Amino acid sequence: MTDTPRIDRRKLCSLLAAAPLAAAPISGALARSAQSGPAPDFTLPVRGGGSKTLSELRGDVVMLNFWATWCPPCRQEMPLLDQIYQRFQRLGFTLLGVNVEQENRLIDRFLAEVPVSFPILLDTQEEVGALYGVAAMPTTILVDRSGQLRDHFFGYRPGDEQKYQDAVRALVRER
Repeated sequence: MTDTPRIDRRKLCSLLAAAPLAAAPISGALARSAQSGPAPDFTLPVRGGGSKTLSELRGDVVMLNFWATWCPPCRQEMPLLDQIYQRFQRLGFTLLGVNVEQENRLIDRFLAEVPVSFPILLDTQEEVGALYGVAAMPTTILVDRSGQLRDHFFGYRPGDEQKYQDAVRALVRER
């Protein structure tokens, strides 16, 4: 039996960033997956100490943003995600940035240049990314207050943050 080839995320992200027209079906329209049902639970370490478990956030709308330091769209998107976090946090919204790299110094350098106020989780073995079917950076997933998967967005292009904001606004209004 042969091993399944692993996707080189750096190459994929670079190709998507360098060829926006070719990437349009994936990132331009913020393609939504047909995934639904309960969000897989996980516990990951938090940059700076401690850990977060998704099920402990039940009752909040949760955005999971899978990202990497080598991903140009991630760099562009992070400050905009932080604005959404600041705007909706008081309404029961949590944003978790899930980094998929093994080298903390790269993460620290990136966040020194692009600071954010939301927690950064460390998925160094990419186990949580695999649970959620993450194949490209960035990937953003929304989980409703009852722990159900609601939206799955692939890639980022300028203007997509409005779609994120609209989706978050709709979910925080649900009770």
